Amino acid sequence: MSPLDTLIIAPLAFALASLGMGRRGAWLIVIAAPVMIALAVWLCAQVWAAPVGHSVGGWAPPLGIAIRADGLSAAFMLATAVAAGLIGLFALDEFAPPKDGETARSHTFWPLLYLLWAAVNAIFASADLFNLYVALELLTIAAVALAGFGALKAALRYFMVALLGSLSYLLGAVLIYAAYGTLDMGLLAQRAEADLPTLLAAGFITAGLIAKTALFPLHGWLPPAHGSAPAPASALLSALVVKASFFILLRFWFDAMPGISGPELAHLLGALGAAAVIYGSVQAIRQTELKPLVAYSTVAQLGYLFLVFPLAGAADEAAPWAAGAWSGGVLHALSHLFAKAAMFLAAGLMLRAAATKTIGGLEGLARAMPVTVFAFAVSAVSLMALPPSGGFMAKYLLLTSALAAGAWIYAAVMIAGGLLAAVYLFRPLARAFAGKETPVIVPTPRWLAAIPLALALLASALGLASAGPYAFIQAGAPLAAEEGLK
Repeated sequence: MSPLDTLIIAPLAFALASLGMGRRGAWLIVIAAPVMIALAVWLCAQVWAAPVGHSVGGWAPPLGIAIRADGLSAAFMLATAVAAGLIGLFALDEFAPPKDGETARSHTFWPLLYLLWAAVNAIFASADLFNLYVALELLTIAAVALAGFGALKAALRYFMVALLGSLSYLLGAVLIYAAYGTLDMGLLAQRAEADLPTLLAAGFITAGLIAKTALFPLHGWLPPAHGSAPAPASALLSALVVKASFFILLRFWFDAMPGISGPELAHLLGALGAAAVIYGSVQAIRQTELKPLVAYSTVAQLGYLFLVFPLAGAADEAAPWAAGAWSGGVLHALSHLFAKAAMFLAAGLMLRAAATKTIGGLEGLARAMPVTVFAFAVSAVSLMALPPSGGFMAKYLLLTSALAAGAWIYAAVMIAGGLLAAVYLFRPLARAFAGKETPVIVPTPRWLAAIPLALALLASALGLASAGPYAFIQAGAPLAAEEGLK
């Protein structure tokens, strides 16, 4: 069995094992994390030589379903393995069953983690629109349940938006199958035409996916769902769940439908992304509590991802800046994955130690827990796009692509977004360093602080050693990423 298959099957096996092991199932993450990371590294080694893939059961499309891994999907699988593994280890402190008995939360978190992990990997490996739908639904079920750990009302709102998004996606997939008799992306890239039924189907799929990605103005479910959930759940939701639906959008327009996108759609997605950057940043500035601030930051940072579409998809002919825009968007998604996971985990530790939810209650916390506050600061550097972080390199590529394309509005939005991020992220850091006294805090195990720090340093490493990841994600990259969508 190839590592590509195992990366999907293994988390499902861990989910079943965690259910069967009862109170001891929490400790399965100690085995699952290194195993999944090793499998992802093995897959990356294979993809570095050449993209890999095969048809499930030996049945070639359109009868069968193909799975594949190129540089893009392998990079996301490795990032997911590292982030989910570290978040799972962090969750041992919060979701390990107490000595006097098992609680519902400690029992259910672990299978949900593994189901989410399997669904995300299935999305990264799938090359079939219906297979993506199935994986997306499994991901949604796990994500809604994790959001419910914080607030039931927020989880129900998330569920309703996700349900509408799923119905929209499924309707689009049905229309595409009716028109072309296949949902395989490779075959669709050869057959798809820019006629009205295809554009209508693509519109339904895109609308469903932007709802699941929480792109402005369909973002309303994200801040309450992410902000109220426990820190490990918030980290999973913000780092992985919203990236999966964006990944499908990227695959759909650059791999399956590269010939039907017009500048109108590309600029519509870009305009929504630009609005998300500004709106999310302004809302983050207005927050008085730390976790909602971090959640609105996710709304803003997701907006940058959608600038890929106008920068690599709005030119009338081959655009020399398209490859930089596409690569910048991918690097931003990877950098944000690590930085936001680190920030939510660090924020959770800070709020628990200070026994508060407000930013004002963090005064002097940098002296009481310097490693945790440093981890928060390092992740903030990446989100603000300051060198030498991965966020800086990603937004530098997007910014230079915007300037080369003459897209001054998008360039201005990126610069303004970076300045606004500095404003809202400086506030909790300023409070943490304020005062002269060292506050009395709730004791926190020291090993927990090392996990958000490791994730934050990984976000910075994507900037310090960006040449390797940049070259790797080009393996098997679509032609549209080099020449732009037409």
